[in-house]
Amino acid sequence: MSYFKIITNGIVKENPTFVLMLGMCPTLATTTSALNGLSMGLATMFVLICSNIVISLIKNLTPDKVRIPVFIVVIASFVTLLQMLMQAYVPAVYASLGLFIPLIVVNCIILGRAESFACKNGPVESLFDGVGIGLGFTFGLTLLGIVREVLGAGSIFGFTLLPETCNMLLFVLPPGAFITLGFLVAIVNRIRN
Repeated sequence: MSYFKIITNGIVKENPTFVLMLGMCPTLATTTSALNGLSMGLATMFVLICSNIVISLIKNLTPDKVRIPVFIVVIASFVTLLQMLMQAYVPAVYASLGLFIPLIVVNCIILGRAESFACKNGPVESLFDGVGIGLGFTFGLTLLGIVREVLGAGSIFGFTLLPETCNMLLFVLPPGAFITLGFLVAIVNRIRN
């Protein structure tokens, strides 16, 4: 399988947000703005790439009975590193994402890719799989955040586009996340078919 095909697979065919419907907790909770969606997507992508590489390197050293706990320890190590880096260098983003950064440890996208791809392929292929799935997840969260921010706050990445009288508060609230995601999934399915 070519590296380009591995990457496009994660963005289009196996997009975690719009096709596989994985990682819905951070998808719905953190996408109140485009910046939050982009930040959560990039954070998840960092952990996904790093854990995929390490898991593919240690796959032959890990006994089957402790495979899942080992995967979780590897993922948790990278999440801890990410937390420390975000607290040090982007504290505002870290505060905005809050509890959802530590919850990356149990994100089914990362554990699922470790189980279905990284433990069966080499480190280079696993790196590209992490990039593809990570880009697909980042794209999904950013798009959802853009739509919600434009409709709910009249802005995009903090830049005002619409007057305050056009804002629909519903879209920055939890029900707006479900409504927006439903419409985006329908649009993506229509385009894919």
